[in-house]
Amino acid sequence: MAESTITGTRIRERRVERGIKQTELAAMVEISPSYLNLIEHNRRRIGGTLLLRIARALKVEPQVLSHGAEAALIGGLREAAGDGSAAAAERDRLEEFAGRFPGWAQTLVDSFRHGEEMERMVQTLTDRLAHDPHLAESIHEVLSVVAAIRSAASILVETPELEQKWQARFHRNIDEDSKRLADGAKSLVRYLDATPGSEADIRSPQDELDQFLSENQFNFATLETGGAEAVDAVLEADTILSLPTARELVRAFLEQYQRDALRLPRALLEQALDRVGLDPLAIAEDVQQDLPCVFRCLASLPADVAGPIGLVVCDGSGAMLTRKPLDGFSVSRPSGACPLWPIYRVLTQPGVPLRMRVLQPDRDARPVTALAVTEQIGPARYNEPPLVRAYMLLLPEPESEDAPSLVGTSCRICPRQDCIARREPSVMQEGF
Repeated sequence: MAESTITGTRIRERRVERGIKQTELAAMVEISPSYLNLIEHNRRRIGGTLLLRIARALKVEPQVLSHGAEAALIGGLREAAGDGSAAAAERDRLEEFAGRFPGWAQTLVDSFRHGEEMERMVQTLTDRLAHDPHLAESIHEVLSVVAAIRSAASILVETPELEQKWQARFHRNIDEDSKRLADGAKSLVRYLDATPGSEADIRSPQDELDQFLSENQFNFATLETGGAEAVDAVLEADTILSLPTARELVRAFLEQYQRDALRLPRALLEQALDRVGLDPLAIAEDVQQDLPCVFRCLASLPADVAGPIGLVVCDGSGAMLTRKPLDGFSVSRPSGACPLWPIYRVLTQPGVPLRMRVLQPDRDARPVTALAVTEQIGPARYNEPPLVRAYMLLLPEPESEDAPSLVGTSCRICPRQDCIARREPSVMQEGF
């Protein structure tokens, strides 16, 4: 039912809310009760002065009756319906449902939003528990102190003839270890209670690098024309980085960014985009640069130049070094991502670029074009395998009838059960 056809439903709902009888409202607006009855059952169109008189009588704005106040509510209902076939038959009545039962509609949308938030929370906490070095170190510290206290206490209990000076020493050790245990437990609880994604959640150097790049949108225009002092200026102006090791990671990234900008200046890249379009391989041939350099430069472009572009970088072990997400494609934290991603496949065939159309199982996922290639790090050496780094560029996928390759996120949070690459059961229930 179109939104313009339920004006009568809104009038009836507002009238009932205010406790006004149909005959009373008809008299107030100078029409017959039978005509008002037809309007309220959406059998007569309404507009102009009559709509204004009814709005004044009900003490609401006219647009609340004609267009409704539930536009965002209807959008939320459409999102909650998603692609589920069970709800498809009723999708054309969402406006009517929101107009007649706004309270229930809002409850449904709130429940949907809460489910989304819980899903994000599970994913974040799972990543934290699986890959967070600060958490692993804290737990190890707590367990070590507990073991030390247990050992000292056992000696005191099992050795009744222990000399007084040794008893005093063990008592002192237990007291000191107890304080360490209390401090460690408080720190651990504070960390676990921190809101995922908040500043308190950023502990590792890699986390700080990710936040630094995200805050700057992966673009540092001052480095494209400045010298070595420009890198120092960016670091001096920063207010995010707190760990010395994080600053080292950021410096390495900025220096690589500056080298790429000298090899492939922004103006030259934009000219190539105009000539050949957003095709990294064609751009690489046009500007006579290697694909990894083109990938990095494309990912640094503002969205208003080439549209949204994502980038994932990993080393030969599969650990992620850089991750610039793209809407519709979820990228897990430092490691443990889906082995079906092109970035891992390309590690088995160094130097050979790979292009795939991929789709994740997430509710908000959309097909994306993933291009992957490797880059050799350092010179070749006798009797030693080359060190390689893999890059995966993520581009929004235009409409296509071709079926995408199904990939996941991380096995622990991926709901796809029939996957040959699964290495552990998922904590996500189907339909969560």
